[in-house]
Amino acid sequence: MADISYINLKYRPSDNDIVCVFYVEPNDVSLEVAAENIAKESSIGTWADIEMDRHTKRIKPNVFSIDARNSIIKIAYPSQLFEPGNMPQILSSVAGNIFGMNIVKNLRLEDIEFPKKILNSFKGPYYGVDGIRKLLGVKQRPLVGTIIKPKLGLTSDKHAQCAYEAWTGGCDIVKDDENLTSQTFNSFKERIIKTLDKRDKAEKITGEKKIYMPNITAETEEMLKRAEFVKEHGGEYVMVDVFTVGFSALQTLRKHNDKLKLVIHAHRAMHAAMTKNKRHGISMLAFAKIFRLIGVDQLHIGTAVGKMGGTKVEVHEIGEEIEEKFYHPVKPTHAIEQNWYNIKPVFAVCSGGLHPGHIPALMDFLGNNIIIQMGGGIHGHPDGTFRGAVAARQAVDAVMRKIPLDKYSQTHIELKRALEKWE
Repeated sequence: MADISYINLKYRPSDNDIVCVFYVEPNDVSLEVAAENIAKESSIGTWADIEMDRHTKRIKPNVFSIDARNSIIKIAYPSQLFEPGNMPQILSSVAGNIFGMNIVKNLRLEDIEFPKKILNSFKGPYYGVDGIRKLLGVKQRPLVGTIIKPKLGLTSDKHAQCAYEAWTGGCDIVKDDENLTSQTFNSFKERIIKTLDKRDKAEKITGEKKIYMPNITAETEEMLKRAEFVKEHGGEYVMVDVFTVGFSALQTLRKHNDKLKLVIHAHRAMHAAMTKNKRHGISMLAFAKIFRLIGVDQLHIGTAVGKMGGTKVEVHEIGEEIEEKFYHPVKPTHAIEQNWYNIKPVFAVCSGGLHPGHIPALMDFLGNNIIIQMGGGIHGHPDGTFRGAVAARQAVDAVMRKIPLDKYSQTHIELKRALEKWE
């Protein structure tokens, strides 16, 4: 393969290319040599010299940018290298064997951009942001949600009652946590029936639309059965641990969702195993785009405040405007909301160690088009779940009215009690 060079700094990506941005730490070789091998191994080549025909050479990728100062390379892959609509195959190429090569010490897929041909081969979200807002009847403010706490241990009756208190206190959304599926103390079917019954009662009392997100995470066929059970019993949402079920299972669920018409909420449990090391793995920004393309409607993006990892820069890249220029006619405004032709935008979910006092900074940073989920920040309120939900909603209302929380709390005792505990 001596006659093939994968480095072409004069190349400009076409509308037919997938563009990947990699951070690279070479292992006793130059950055250029590492770049050649990454491009080769992720596409048409291998370690040995092999004769190739003209067609094979024509669909090779091109390393079109090498930033030695920041150890960043950019590779454009012709879309002919990929099977449309097959996310596992795409990732087996651009995020597969290359991570195990001896020629690199560390390697991180920082970003990925898809051409129109690939975008149009996936379904994308069924509802997206506008569809969710229409479903709930909430036009402008952030949606307010909670996660049932304790994470595990509640019976189905206590789970349903906890949800009821959160809804009647002001939450739009109540969801299961990532590790609650169908345990002996709280079986899936019983929990669905009882919690949805409480949802109906909460809607009658409040006059507002209320949403329950049951965790259907399981083996693929069982997951589909659980989604169907939710639909049959009047549910409108499902939650999936998208990393642990896998890309294929998620694509299968999205395919069936054309019939089920459920909102798919994506929890990112296990993501940090691949995203936390800034020198190796895959960024959450790249994963966010992948999950949007497959077809989730809501996705955890982090908070930049609270208990979970995720710097302001990272959260900003996923959920808000980013300055970096990309290489297709589609320029990002939001990584999960940018214009992707027929692919709808995804609702950004902020969750992890949040309490009412965080809401002004969160909304200032990310705007109104977010779902704010507080677990302990609601259930840990000194006066219980109901008043914790009241406080959360009061904090959002204060920001929407441009009133500082300390001032608003003077006439709203639930918010005052929350601020006294956490501020």
